[in-house]
Amino acid sequence: MYLNQILLNIDWALFTEKLVLIIIVVMVSLFVAMYSTYAERKVAAFMQDRRGPNRAGPFGILQPLADGLKLFFKEEIVPSFSSKFLFVLGPILAMLTAIMVSAVIPWGDKFHIFNRDVSLQIADINIGILYIFGVVSLGVYGIMIGGWASNNKFSLLGAMRAASQIISYELALGIALIGLLMITGTLSLNDMVGQQKDHLWNIFKQPLGFVIFLICAFAETNRTPFDLPEAENELIGGYHSEYSSMKLGFYLFAEYVNMFLSGAVMTTLYFGGYDIPFVNDANLVHSIGMNWVAVIEGAVFFAKILCFIFLFMWVRWTVPRFRYDQLMNLGWKILLPLSLFNMLVTGALILLKQNHWHF
Repeated sequence: MYLNQILLNIDWALFTEKLVLIIIVVMVSLFVAMYSTYAERKVAAFMQDRRGPNRAGPFGILQPLADGLKLFFKEEIVPSFSSKFLFVLGPILAMLTAIMVSAVIPWGDKFHIFNRDVSLQIADINIGILYIFGVVSLGVYGIMIGGWASNNKFSLLGAMRAASQIISYELALGIALIGLLMITGTLSLNDMVGQQKDHLWNIFKQPLGFVIFLICAFAETNRTPFDLPEAENELIGGYHSEYSSMKLGFYLFAEYVNMFLSGAVMTTLYFGGYDIPFVNDANLVHSIGMNWVAVIEGAVFFAKILCFIFLFMWVRWTVPRFRYDQLMNLGWKILLPLSLFNMLVTGALILLKQNHWHF
């Protein structure tokens, strides 16, 4: 009886629309991550005056499928002296935490279908930024557990590097965001996008905060020049040295999913999210309808994300890897003081504005 009451109280239409949205967002994230590997190799080839992958399909477009099949059919090896449960748990955690970030990102405005206005955001929670910080902080456990469970010194060194790097740069990342939160007065990503629509984007209000956030995003995703946890010339393969087949695939995929979603978060916070630049969205809705505007906004949002993905790749094939002491000096001696400076200046300017620019 009690179970029947619970089932009757569920809004099944809302449940269905959220389930469909979750499936679409996860599938799109995985698809973008899959073809980011192809794009990365093509970008590297262009910068090094090579052709890149060009054998599997026209222009090598089927190369990611070939790579996926290769990983899928490789032998699953679990080291004899490893902690087997944790060894399997590591890549699962890394992939899960990477995907979970997508839950609070607004991918577009409302879409009208079946006499319902469907929000293109899985969960519009009022603490979206805190949720992202919580999930990203959990991501380090996937790397740490995998490295420790491998029972391999190189893997453990890579995992320890990753943990110290992520913790160090999260501090500067969080403080850099405080300035933005003081200006917007909200933790909701949807509200932040709403404030930027047809107004000045946050990049113009917090340029220093954005630069700090961008550098920390490189460190959080373990991308060059911050890829010390998997430095091949020092640690064989870093924290995933002992991994093969789809467990290795999960770690590699998680990096590209993190890259895609980092671009989505930066676009949402600083570049207006799905806001169409130089266009009044409200007027456009009256002209062509809500659904077409939602489609265009989604396309604009993805175009902004692809610019960030290209930036990640451009930096990887341009800038050499840091030494470990340089990495820590940048995090603790440069970015942390700069983020504190940004927070204090932002607070002072807000107080001055409230006081009508009088001391």
